[in-house]
Amino acid sequence: MADNKFSCTGNGAARETFGIDTGRILDACRDRDCFEDIRVYLTAEGEELISRTGSVRVKNARICGANIVTEPVQFNCGFYAVDVKFYVGCSFEVCVPLGNAQEFEGVAVVEKRVVLYGGESNVNVFRSVEGGSYCTIPEFVCCARKNPEAVVEVLDPVVLGAHIVDTPDDCHCCCCCCDIPEQISGRLGCGLVDGENSEGRYLAISLGLFSVIRLVRDGQFLVQASEYCLPEKECVSPTENDPCATFRQIPFPASEFCAVASCAPVSTVSAGNRRCCGNN
Repeated sequence: MADNKFSCTGNGAARETFGIDTGRILDACRDRDCFEDIRVYLTAEGEELISRTGSVRVKNARICGANIVTEPVQFNCGFYAVDVKFYVGCSFEVCVPLGNAQEFEGVAVVEKRVVLYGGESNVNVFRSVEGGSYCTIPEFVCCARKNPEAVVEVLDPVVLGAHIVDTPDDCHCCCCCCDIPEQISGRLGCGLVDGENSEGRYLAISLGLFSVIRLVRDGQFLVQASEYCLPEKECVSPTENDPCATFRQIPFPASEFCAVASCAPVSTVSAGNRRCCGNN
């Protein structure tokens, strides 16, 4: 913005060569995964509800957490297997007798594995801890970072379908939800239960996930930059006596009212006919 100016005195504004310590992306991949008929772990209330209905719909699904493990691939120096386990919280709605709609929640667990190049390093990396002293318990070598760091970016799942599965009478499948962390199940307000209900039913869901995974190692680089300067713009507090004047200064959020999935490229839209792209 034009009013976001910075000023420096002396030689601070001159461009110099600086050494920085940051993460270097060695390898990355993007993926779209389709997980079909994934078992949903429900609360006792949810198990009771699906035993009395034949249809269910998904209201929403969101990523509640993820567990990431990185291990070297044998006989492939520099390559690493990244195992990711996503915990998906789901909200459902069913119709029970007499036309009543009731909601309940559950957790689905999906896993994926990718192999990426992360390079090799025999350096033991340690970092200081705030509040540490000369007698602080040391960080052991087994805990030092030698493997690259795996970074996972994922969107909330796309719900592709959900249905109730009736298991055969001779099927005694045992599905355990004990591997779901308490921090995840605790968000539902009550504990999850194991196994099918008395009717031999369980809830299955199909999900689509868009994700990006990359391997990052610490690196030191020389860059051309200028030292950070103090901004010229002063902080302005809202006027308490005239809240409407403050409100009128807020830009209209046109993009929030855009119903289309995406906007046409700027090059194909005339300057006077740009719509719903957040451009004024």
